Amino acid sequence: MKVKNYLKISPMLSSSGQPAREDFSLIAKQGFQVVINLSMPDSKSALSDEGYLVTSKGMTYIHIPVPFDAPELSHLHAFYDAMEAFSAKKVWVHCALNYRASAFLYLYNRLVKKKTKEDARRYIFPDWEPNDTWSAFIKRCEVGISTGSQ
Repeated sequence: MKVKNYLKISPMLSSSGQPAREDFSLIAKQGFQVVINLSMPDSKSALSDEGYLVTSKGMTYIHIPVPFDAPELSHLHAFYDAMEAFSAKKVWVHCALNYRASAFLYLYNRLVKKKTKEDARRYIFPDWEPNDTWSAFIKRCEVGISTGSQ
């Protein structure tokens, strides 16, 4: 499987850019139980029937459309809720290029799981450098975390 910007984070969690139609069969065969899609439905690479493709393979499908140029705390909280609801399941998180997914996984692990910046960085696709919008969003979300050992 050659999914764009794929990142295996742990045996129970992976992230990526948009999987191709045929990749969902392979994702299911690898034992993933949940697919969380953070792409906008009008994204250039979006699959209009992704929900069907995922659920027809026996996986749960969660779609939280996050505008790349305007992420909101409400999107992040919906993501937190999904991650918590499926914390015992094998989860695949994706967006168009694994940028939104990286930022949300990083923030989830920093703010909900209380991991250090260093530990949480492993959830970010290594080739991504957050742009001004995403840098500001991450910083705004991290306000209030003590800077001591974090």
